[in-house]
Amino acid sequence: MVNQQLILVTGGAGFVGSAVVDRLVADGHHVRVVDVLHPGAHAAMPDYLEPGVEYQWGDLADPVVAGAAVRGVDAVCHQASMVGLGVDFSDVVDFAHHNVVATASLLRALHDRDFRGRLVLASSMVVYGEGAYRCAAHGPVRAPARREADLARGRFDPRCERCGRDLDVVRVEEDAAPDPRSVYAATKLHQEHLCAAYGREHTSPVLALRYHNVYGPRMPASSPYSGVAAIFRSAYEEGRAPKVFEDGAQQRDFVHVDDVATANQLALGAPGAVTGACNVASGTAHTVLELARALHRAIPGAPPPEVSGCWRAADVRHVLASTARAEAELGFRAAVGFAEGVPAFAGAPLRASVEAVGSVPSS
Repeated sequence: MVNQQLILVTGGAGFVGSAVVDRLVADGHHVRVVDVLHPGAHAAMPDYLEPGVEYQWGDLADPVVAGAAVRGVDAVCHQASMVGLGVDFSDVVDFAHHNVVATASLLRALHDRDFRGRLVLASSMVVYGEGAYRCAAHGPVRAPARREADLARGRFDPRCERCGRDLDVVRVEEDAAPDPRSVYAATKLHQEHLCAAYGREHTSPVLALRYHNVYGPRMPASSPYSGVAAIFRSAYEEGRAPKVFEDGAQQRDFVHVDDVATANQLALGAPGAVTGACNVASGTAHTVLELARALHRAIPGAPPPEVSGCWRAADVRHVLASTARAEAELGFRAAVGFAEGVPAFAGAPLRASVEAVGSVPSS
């Protein structure tokens, strides 16, 4: 990457965004951050902010804030987002505001200054909906929408709609058809489409990094918008047994935030021909129950996890990532494995718990 660029990192006070900022500063870049610092995400001003970084506090959906943020920048790393499944569908307007309207505002500001530099978007595996599957009899198939009657009977794994067989999980590639199954997922896909449209109309190289399950220091400790790793850890620290949904056998790819920062670093420095989407993941599969047990082992005196059998219709069963494109196009390979990353996370600093106040726009 060429040194001494001015790089805008939206959401740069948040979980992933701040890790990206740290990496860019270490590389010698000038960094500007815009972040709304919403009280639902930040109980107080973060104590890990980088000295020397230009911080602008405000809502990116405000055209004045967006215009000031993009002034003179050479590249944009768009991390700002409201994340997670949230409380319920009542969050829909907040998700649309902080993910869709704010992205549109950013792109309008870039358009107004005829920006044609690199734009890296923090996207998510949620755009796929369910992961990829194969039927032993019928080959690659798309998992049907989950039926509440099956879930209520404890039938969590998808079956082939043609023959009823259980499906084998395979790694999802970036050319899989999107199938967002939650409000959050729909807004992340909309972000991708808006950024891609900007790239086509301005010959600006746009790359969407589809994060899988990110964990690590500075996660929000516990809220309806926190990741599962933080929710489990917070329960243990409060002396509660975390409740593992379904039967705990749902598979995910847990990727450390340091590796996600590396992926952004590589994406910002990629040649202009590298556009589209890339999975950002560790390349290894673990179940949610494995995660709960690994954290339990690392926190002395904690009660063991409880498999609850509870379910949410908007959840998906298995999502495993193909990392081939990220390795081929970006030279990205995760360096932090599950065996070392999860125990280290058990003692890593988290952001203080906050109340769910309407919306939690943080990355």
